[in-house]
Amino acid sequence: MINVTKPVLPPFNEYIKEIESIWETNWLTNDGPKSIIFLEQLKKYLGVSNAQLYTNGHLALEIAVSALNLKGEVITTPFTFVSTTHAILNNGLTPVFCDIEPDTYTIDVSKIEELITDKTSAILPVHVYGNVCNIEEIKKIADRYNLKVIYDAAHAFGVNYKDKGIGVYGDISMFSLHATKVFHSIEGGILSYNDTSLTFNLIALRNFGINGFNEISLSSINAKMNEFQASMGICNLKHIDEYIDNRKKCVEVYRERLSNIEGIILCKPNVHATENYAYMPVQFVQKEFGYSRDEVCEILNKNEIFPRKYFYPLTSNMPLFKQFDTKNNLIVANKIAENIVTLPLYADLTTDDVHKICDIIINMQK
Repeated sequence: MINVTKPVLPPFNEYIKEIESIWETNWLTNDGPKSIIFLEQLKKYLGVSNAQLYTNGHLALEIAVSALNLKGEVITTPFTFVSTTHAILNNGLTPVFCDIEPDTYTIDVSKIEELITDKTSAILPVHVYGNVCNIEEIKKIADRYNLKVIYDAAHAFGVNYKDKGIGVYGDISMFSLHATKVFHSIEGGILSYNDTSLTFNLIALRNFGINGFNEISLSSINAKMNEFQASMGICNLKHIDEYIDNRKKCVEVYRERLSNIEGIILCKPNVHATENYAYMPVQFVQKEFGYSRDEVCEILNKNEIFPRKYFYPLTSNMPLFKQFDTKNNLIVANKIAENIVTLPLYADLTTDDVHKICDIIINMQK
């Protein structure tokens, strides 16, 4: 059976050795020595000056929104995991959905301004599948209207744009360290930021709003990373280049074999950005390919291969969020959501398995 993803694990003995000292210190959480080491390693790897750790990416994103004291409306994309929209709604804000670009699947910057009102306080774009948003145009719009920018970079760990870590752009960027991501700490999240005045809020908001003098400064939650998560992250970071290289080999086979097939649309790499090979998104256009996305998935499932319809449905089409009307029709997002599937991709996947998947897809047309 080949699933869409599979968590990668470091050598067992390596992890056991890393956690041995926890039995000596009895320090399990609350910014222990493992978390401090892990954070410094991450800042260096990501090329960011300021960052904080959290127990998962979703709570990190909620805290990012809260730390900026946003009000009113936040413009975002419907082509994302539901966590992005929950982070807005759970902060008492209104999500305003913007359509996406047909090539990158990221937010369509040409349609942002028409959605801005006197209630708009921020833009929350997503680097979908690790594809970098149009950062320059988003910054121009944000500066023009005095808006904050929070990037959901859950998929973009380790990605560089124009020789800078993706986490230096915008007011805050969130990276997910979930078990299924390119790099993980079992669960976990990172917020990177440039304005050091945010540090107090970003720390207090993950620890019940407690400041250093045991006074409650903010109403908040518990979102601290523990030492076992940090230890897993320390181990996996030693192997991250190997993990990404293995993913790259699989993606290269997918691209070589599935390119130039009528009815199959692949994402084109951004020439200004590095890739972390987080996902293998493919559109199947029934009219040209001969099979719908759903039919392709059914055939693959019969062969014990389980891709994912990711992202489908759009968050804007989920009953919980339909109440938030949008001024545009989300035409591109709806079309892509109907056609998109992410094929299996993970560090332990073999190129033989990729060839098997491609053989089945290609033979559908014979």
